[in-house]
Amino acid sequence: MRLDRMRRSSNVEDRRGMRPGGRGGLVVGGGAGGLILLLLYLVLGGNPLALLQGGSSGPVIGGGGGAVAPNDPRAELAARVLGDTEEVWSSLFASAGREYREPSMVLFTGGVESACGYAESAVGPFYCPGDMRVYLDLEFFDQLSRQLGASGDFAQAYVIAHEVGHHVQRLLGKEQEVRAMHGRVSEAEYNDLSVRLELQADFYAGVWAHHAQKKRQILEEGDIEEGLGAASAVGDDRLQRRAQGYVVPDSFTHGTSEQRVRWFRKGFETGDPSLGDTFSVKRP
Repeated sequence: MRLDRMRRSSNVEDRRGMRPGGRGGLVVGGGAGGLILLLLYLVLGGNPLALLQGGSSGPVIGGGGGAVAPNDPRAELAARVLGDTEEVWSSLFASAGREYREPSMVLFTGGVESACGYAESAVGPFYCPGDMRVYLDLEFFDQLSRQLGASGDFAQAYVIAHEVGHHVQRLLGKEQEVRAMHGRVSEAEYNDLSVRLELQADFYAGVWAHHAQKKRQILEEGDIEEGLGAASAVGDDRLQRRAQGYVVPDSFTHGTSEQRVRWFRKGFETGDPSLGDTFSVKRP
Protein backbone atom coordinates (compact mmCIF):
# COMPACT_ATOMS: atom_id res chain seq x y z
CA MET A 1 0.00 0.00 0.00
CA ARG A 2 1.40 3.39 -1.01
CA LEU A 3 1.26 5.30 2.27
CA ASP A 4 3.25 8.14 0.73
CA ARG A 5 0.22 8.97 -1.40
CA MET A 6 -2.11 9.21 1.60
CA ARG A 7 -2.58 12.31 3.72
CA ARG A 8 -1.74 11.95 7.40
CA SER A 9 -4.72 12.77 9.63
CA SER A 10 -4.33 15.26 12.46
CA ASN A 11 -7.28 13.66 14.28
CA VAL A 12 -5.22 11.01 16.06
CA GLU A 13 -4.78 11.03 19.82
CA ASP A 14 -2.07 8.86 21.33
CA ARG A 15 -3.01 7.53 24.78
CA ARG A 16 -0.67 4.55 24.70
CA GLY A 17 0.96 4.02 28.05
CA MET A 18 -1.62 6.19 29.81
CA ARG A 19 -3.60 4.80 32.71
CA PRO A 20 -7.38 5.11 32.23
CA GLY A 21 -9.08 7.35 34.76
CA GLY A 22 -11.66 4.79 35.85
CA ARG A 23 -13.88 1.95 34.81
CA GLY A 24 -17.36 2.30 33.46
CA GLY A 25 -19.39 -0.11 31.39
CA LEU A 26 -17.75 -2.53 28.98
CA VAL A 27 -17.69 -1.49 25.34
CA VAL A 28 -17.80 -3.54 22.18
CA GLY A 29 -18.01 -1.42 19.09
CA GLY A 30 -19.38 -3.81 16.48
CA GLY A 31 -16.20 -3.60 14.46
CA ALA A 32 -13.83 -6.09 12.87
CA GLY A 33 -13.75 -7.73 16.27
CA GLY A 34 -11.50 -8.35 19.27
CA LEU A 35 -10.61 -12.03 19.14
CA ILE A 36 -10.83 -12.95 22.81
CA LEU A 37 -14.06 -11.19 23.76
CA LEU A 38 -15.68 -11.74 20.39
CA LEU A 39 -15.05 -15.45 20.56
CA LEU A 40 -16.53 -15.50 24.05
CA TYR A 41 -19.68 -13.73 22.96
CA LEU A 42 -20.05 -15.90 19.90
CA VAL A 43 -19.74 -19.02 22.03
CA LEU A 44 -22.30 -17.70 24.50
CA GLY A 45 -24.63 -16.62 21.72
CA GLY A 46 -24.55 -12.97 22.75
CA ASN A 47 -24.75 -9.83 20.65
CA PRO A 48 -21.74 -7.54 21.15
CA LEU A 49 -23.68 -4.57 19.72
CA ALA A 50 -26.09 -4.78 22.64
CA LEU A 51 -23.31 -3.70 24.99
CA LEU A 52 -23.35 -0.30 23.34
CA GLN A 53 -26.78 0.43 24.71
CA GLY A 54 -25.25 2.01 27.80
CA GLY A 55 -23.20 4.44 25.71
CA SER A 56 -23.86 8.09 26.40
CA SER A 57 -23.61 11.10 24.14
CA GLY A 58 -21.44 12.92 26.66
CA PRO A 59 -17.76 13.77 26.42
CA VAL A 60 -14.99 11.22 26.64
CA ILE A 61 -13.79 10.48 30.16
CA GLY A 62 -10.12 10.66 31.01
CA GLY A 63 -9.03 12.43 27.84
CA GLY A 64 -5.60 13.79 27.19
CA GLY A 65 -2.80 12.14 25.31
CA GLY A 66 -0.84 13.65 22.49
CA ALA A 67 0.19 13.49 18.88
CA VAL A 68 1.67 10.35 17.38
CA ALA A 69 5.43 10.22 16.87
CA PRO A 70 6.30 10.15 13.13
CA ASN A 71 8.79 7.27 13.53
CA ASP A 72 6.14 4.77 14.62
CA PRO A 73 5.30 2.66 11.52
CA ARG A 74 2.03 1.13 12.72
CA ALA A 75 0.74 4.42 14.12
CA GLU A 76 1.80 6.15 10.92
CA LEU A 77 -0.21 3.65 8.89
CA ALA A 78 -3.25 4.23 11.10
CA ALA A 79 -2.93 8.02 10.79
CA ARG A 80 -2.55 7.90 7.02
CA VAL A 81 -5.43 5.48 6.47
CA LEU A 82 -7.65 7.66 8.66
CA GLY A 83 -6.52 10.71 6.70
CA ASP A 84 -7.38 9.05 3.42
CA THR A 85 -10.84 8.07 4.65
CA GLU A 86 -11.33 11.74 5.51
CA GLU A 87 -10.48 12.69 1.92
CA VAL A 88 -12.82 10.12 0.41
CA TRP A 89 -15.82 10.56 2.66
CA SER A 90 -15.61 14.36 2.71
CA SER A 91 -15.78 14.29 -1.08
CA LEU A 92 -18.63 11.77 -1.21
CA PHE A 93 -20.68 13.63 1.39
CA ALA A 94 -20.11 16.93 -0.44
CA SER A 95 -21.31 15.33 -3.68
CA ALA A 96 -24.52 14.40 -1.86
CA GLY A 97 -24.94 17.92 -0.47
CA ARG A 98 -23.92 16.94 3.04
CA GLU A 99 -21.05 17.84 5.35
CA TYR A 100 -18.76 15.11 6.61
CA ARG A 101 -17.78 15.41 10.26
CA GLU A 102 -14.40 13.75 10.68
CA PRO A 103 -14.05 11.18 13.46
CA SER A 104 -11.04 11.04 15.76
CA MET A 105 -8.89 8.00 16.42
CA VAL A 106 -7.56 7.11 19.85
CA LEU A 107 -4.56 4.79 20.11
CA PHE A 108 -4.31 2.99 23.45
CA THR A 109 -2.74 0.05 25.23
CA GLY A 110 -4.31 -2.18 27.87
CA GLY A 111 -7.55 -0.31 28.37
CA VAL A 112 -9.23 2.97 27.57
CA GLU A 113 -12.12 5.18 28.65
CA SER A 114 -14.62 6.27 26.03
CA ALA A 115 -18.03 7.91 26.09
CA CYS A 116 -19.39 4.37 25.81
CA GLY A 117 -17.55 3.21 28.92
CA TYR A 118 -14.32 1.42 29.77
CA ALA A 119 -12.89 -1.09 27.31
CA GLU A 120 -9.92 -3.42 27.54
CA SER A 121 -7.71 -4.23 24.58
CA ALA A 122 -9.37 -7.64 24.31
CA VAL A 123 -12.44 -6.04 22.71
CA GLY A 124 -10.36 -5.14 19.68
CA PRO A 125 -10.87 -2.02 17.56
CA PHE A 126 -14.23 -0.33 18.11
CA TYR A 127 -16.17 2.77 17.22
CA CYS A 128 -17.98 4.65 19.98
CA PRO A 129 -20.96 6.59 18.63
CA GLY A 130 -21.18 8.61 21.87
CA ASP A 131 -17.97 10.52 21.15
CA MET A 132 -17.51 9.66 17.45
CA ARG A 133 -14.08 8.17 18.00
CA VAL A 134 -12.40 5.05 16.67
CA TYR A 135 -10.43 3.25 19.40
CA LEU A 136 -7.49 1.07 18.42
CA ASP A 137 -4.85 -0.92 20.28
CA LEU A 138 -2.25 -1.49 17.58
CA GLU A 139 -1.39 -4.87 19.10
CA PHE A 140 -4.63 -6.11 17.55
CA PHE A 141 -2.87 -6.21 14.20
CA ASP A 142 -0.46 -8.80 15.62
CA GLN A 143 -3.46 -10.88 16.71
CA LEU A 144 -5.02 -10.50 13.30
CA SER A 145 -1.88 -11.84 11.67
CA ARG A 146 -0.73 -14.52 14.12
CA GLN A 147 -4.04 -15.93 15.32
CA LEU A 148 -6.34 -15.34 12.36
CA GLY A 149 -3.87 -15.51 9.50
CA ALA A 150 -4.76 -12.10 8.06
CA SER A 151 -1.51 -10.22 7.55
CA GLY A 152 -0.40 -7.24 5.50
CA ASP A 153 -0.80 -3.49 5.62
CA PHE A 154 -4.06 -3.49 3.69
CA ALA A 155 -5.58 -6.00 6.11
CA GLN A 156 -4.91 -3.36 8.76
CA ALA A 157 -6.33 -0.64 6.54
CA TYR A 158 -9.53 -2.69 6.11
CA VAL A 159 -9.98 -2.83 9.89
CA ILE A 160 -9.69 0.94 10.22
CA ALA A 161 -11.88 1.64 7.19
CA HIS A 162 -14.54 -0.70 8.62
CA GLU A 163 -14.64 1.26 11.88
CA VAL A 164 -14.86 4.50 9.92
CA GLY A 165 -17.77 2.84 8.10
CA HIS A 166 -19.59 2.73 11.43
CA HIS A 167 -18.95 6.46 11.77
CA VAL A 168 -20.53 7.01 8.35
CA GLN A 169 -23.55 5.03 9.56
CA ARG A 170 -23.71 7.27 12.62
CA LEU A 171 -23.71 10.42 10.47
CA LEU A 172 -26.41 8.98 8.20
CA GLY A 173 -28.58 7.87 11.15
CA LYS A 174 -28.48 4.15 10.46
CA GLU A 175 -26.54 3.25 13.60
CA GLN A 176 -29.11 5.05 15.75
CA GLU A 177 -31.98 3.28 13.98
CA VAL A 178 -30.53 -0.13 14.71
CA ARG A 179 -29.66 0.65 18.31
CA ALA A 180 -33.19 1.97 18.91
CA MET A 181 -34.56 -1.46 18.06
CA HIS A 182 -32.80 -3.10 21.01
CA GLY A 183 -35.42 -4.53 23.34
CA ARG A 184 -38.19 -3.86 20.83
CA VAL A 185 -37.55 -6.91 18.66
CA SER A 186 -36.55 -10.47 19.41
CA GLU A 187 -32.92 -11.41 19.97
CA ALA A 188 -32.80 -13.21 16.64
CA GLU A 189 -34.22 -10.18 14.84
CA TYR A 190 -31.75 -7.86 16.54
CA ASN A 191 -28.87 -10.18 15.67
CA ASP A 192 -29.97 -9.94 12.05
CA LEU A 193 -29.98 -6.15 12.23
CA SER A 194 -26.50 -6.25 13.75
CA VAL A 195 -25.26 -8.44 10.91
CA ARG A 196 -26.66 -6.02 8.34
CA LEU A 197 -25.02 -3.08 10.13
CA GLU A 198 -21.64 -4.83 10.08
CA LEU A 199 -21.94 -5.83 6.43
CA GLN A 200 -22.75 -2.27 5.49
CA ALA A 201 -19.62 -1.11 7.31
CA ASP A 202 -17.67 -3.68 5.27
CA PHE A 203 -19.26 -2.27 2.12
CA TYR A 204 -18.26 1.26 3.12
CA ALA A 205 -14.69 0.06 3.68
CA GLY A 206 -14.73 -1.17 0.09
CA VAL A 207 -16.15 2.15 -1.12
CA TRP A 208 -13.23 3.96 0.52
CA ALA A 209 -10.71 1.63 -1.14
CA HIS A 210 -12.36 2.16 -4.53
CA HIS A 211 -12.06 5.94 -4.43
CA ALA A 212 -8.63 5.96 -2.79
CA GLN A 213 -7.35 3.79 -5.62
CA LYS A 214 -9.13 5.77 -8.32
CA LYS A 215 -7.79 9.13 -7.14
CA ARG A 216 -4.40 8.28 -5.63
CA GLN A 217 -3.51 4.75 -6.82
CA ILE A 218 -2.68 3.61 -3.29
CA LEU A 219 -2.90 -0.12 -3.94
CA GLU A 220 -0.03 -2.47 -4.65
CA GLU A 221 -0.14 -6.05 -5.88
CA GLY A 222 -1.87 -8.31 -3.35
CA ASP A 223 -3.45 -5.52 -1.29
CA ILE A 224 -7.07 -6.31 -2.13
CA GLU A 225 -6.41 -9.98 -1.41
CA GLU A 226 -5.15 -8.92 2.03
CA GLY A 227 -8.35 -6.97 2.65
CA LEU A 228 -10.53 -9.86 1.51
CA GLY A 229 -8.51 -12.20 3.72
CA ALA A 230 -9.12 -9.99 6.74
CA ALA A 231 -12.85 -9.78 6.01
CA SER A 232 -12.99 -13.56 5.73
CA ALA A 233 -10.95 -14.08 8.91
CA VAL A 234 -13.50 -12.26 11.09
CA GLY A 235 -16.63 -13.96 9.77
CA ASP A 236 -18.94 -15.30 12.47
CA ASP A 237 -18.91 -18.82 11.07
CA ARG A 238 -15.13 -18.99 10.95
CA LEU A 239 -14.71 -17.56 14.45
CA GLN A 240 -17.36 -19.84 15.95
CA ARG A 241 -15.87 -22.90 14.30
CA ARG A 242 -12.47 -21.91 15.65
CA ALA A 243 -13.83 -21.36 19.16
CA GLN A 244 -16.21 -24.28 19.59
CA GLY A 245 -15.97 -26.52 16.54
CA TYR A 246 -19.45 -25.74 15.18
CA VAL A 247 -21.58 -22.75 14.18
CA VAL A 248 -24.87 -21.35 15.46
CA PRO A 249 -26.25 -19.17 12.65
CA ASP A 250 -29.00 -17.60 14.77
CA SER A 251 -26.32 -16.13 17.03
CA PHE A 252 -24.38 -14.44 14.20
CA THR A 253 -23.93 -10.71 14.78
CA HIS A 254 -21.29 -9.78 12.20
CA GLY A 255 -21.98 -11.97 9.16
CA THR A 256 -20.34 -15.01 7.64
CA SER A 257 -16.94 -14.91 5.97
CA GLU A 258 -18.65 -15.16 2.58
CA GLN A 259 -20.98 -12.26 3.35
CA ARG A 260 -18.22 -10.00 4.66
CA VAL A 261 -16.01 -10.68 1.66
CA ARG A 262 -18.90 -10.19 -0.76
CA TRP A 263 -20.00 -6.83 0.63
CA PHE A 264 -16.46 -5.49 0.88
CA ARG A 265 -15.85 -6.57 -2.71
CA LYS A 266 -19.11 -4.95 -3.86
CA GLY A 267 -18.11 -1.65 -2.26
CA PHE A 268 -14.68 -1.80 -3.87
CA GLU A 269 -16.00 -2.70 -7.32
CA THR A 270 -18.83 -0.15 -7.44
CA GLY A 271 -17.64 2.73 -5.26
CA ASP A 272 -21.27 3.81 -4.97
CA PRO A 273 -22.49 4.30 -1.37
CA SER A 274 -26.12 4.07 -2.51
CA LEU A 275 -25.65 0.41 -3.45
CA GLY A 276 -24.82 -0.64 0.09
CA ASP A 277 -28.32 -0.89 1.56
CA THR A 278 -27.90 -4.19 3.37
CA PHE A 279 -31.19 -3.61 5.18
CA SER A 280 -33.48 -3.80 2.14
CA VAL A 281 -32.28 -7.11 0.70
CA LYS A 282 -33.97 -10.30 1.85
CA ARG A 283 -30.73 -12.16 2.46
CA PRO A 284 -27.62 -10.00 2.82
